[in-house]
Amino acid sequence: MARAALDRLTADPQLPMVESQPLVFVERDGVSYTLLGTAHVSKLSAQTAIAMASEAQFDAIAVELCPSRAQAMRDPNAWRRIDLFEVFRSGKTGMVMASLALGGYQRRIAEQFGIEPGAEMKGAMEQAERDGKSLFLIDREVGITLKRVYSAVGFWQRAMIASGLLASLLSRETISEDEIEKLKEGDMLESTFSEFAERSPQLFVPLISERDEFMALNLRTQSAQSGARHVLAVVGAGHLKGLTESLKNGGGDAQLRLLELNEIPKPSWLANLLPWAVLVFVVGGIALGFYQSPDLGWGLVVKWVVTTGVFSALGTLIAFGHPLTILAALLGAPLTTLHPGIGIGMLTGLVELWARKPSIDELERLRDDVLSVKGWWRNRVARAFLVFVLSSLGAMLGMYVAGFQIFRALT
Repeated sequence: MARAALDRLTADPQLPMVESQPLVFVERDGVSYTLLGTAHVSKLSAQTAIAMASEAQFDAIAVELCPSRAQAMRDPNAWRRIDLFEVFRSGKTGMVMASLALGGYQRRIAEQFGIEPGAEMKGAMEQAERDGKSLFLIDREVGITLKRVYSAVGFWQRAMIASGLLASLLSRETISEDEIEKLKEGDMLESTFSEFAERSPQLFVPLISERDEFMALNLRTQSAQSGARHVLAVVGAGHLKGLTESLKNGGGDAQLRLLELNEIPKPSWLANLLPWAVLVFVVGGIALGFYQSPDLGWGLVVKWVVTTGVFSALGTLIAFGHPLTILAALLGAPLTTLHPGIGIGMLTGLVELWARKPSIDELERLRDDVLSVKGWWRNRVARAFLVFVLSSLGAMLGMYVAGFQIFRALT
């Protein structure tokens, strides 16, 4: 039946190149799957996806989207209603900043090529909803993927990824042909991290191969639950091979494996131990200082308080934080650097939002303002994120400097 649909579309004079699109047909558990490989910056791919989704014999349409990305496509202005205080309180600041960076890169592509990346996914999704067909969102939540990517690499790779995201957000350069070719085979996540993934098997697994397996399992699960028998799956062409292999050969308990792929890796024992080691070192060093001499002990306390507080306050000042925020950094950093569960950025970010409440207009301008360096300091929402990052970096640097001073004073 799927091949008959392809024949009809090929004969359509409005779609003369449909037959050139990568297609794979898979039978599994009594379900016929038609996998359409698309390019995320191709108008032809968008036209083909919509046309095939409208074919009557497909009783379900699956797209390479997770629920949050699908909602963002349905309601692109939803981010304006974000609860910023909850973002800082719940430690989701990094995720929001990563989303802004990805969104900025996506907008540059849209401006240059006149098509929004993922238009074929959006078109297929909307066509399924218009026709009343079952819609399967089969990709893993982008937040979980980013967390698994973050957990899979070391400190320096994390720093490189963060700097790469920031550079892609602020860059005004024309998107290169190499980058577009990557987007024709992968997706926004893969193209953003491709430079690192090519050199890092640890990054390739959570970013690409795990998602192929996840989408195959999700496709089978949702097909079984809905009773669908003829499913069109619209995915990036780069996923076709891995998805096909997983769909054909994957076995075992699908639900259990989906839970495993959705699990957020726990920090290593070393990562858990390090904050406590810092606490023991600092408190133990100061205690040893008091044991040797009260003057030495108080001197070490002053070194820790002044160094961590001043460095964090300096970072906040560079971000043009409110005077109250700078004071919060100065007073809070000496304590938060000793508490494994609380970061100074959480405190300074909340104080900045309280002291300078963002306007609705600034929320609406956020996606535009973060595309320029000046915009980060001009927009109060963006500046709160800057305060979070720079006060945290300052406190971290101050912690190392103060620790070194304590070590030297005791030796």
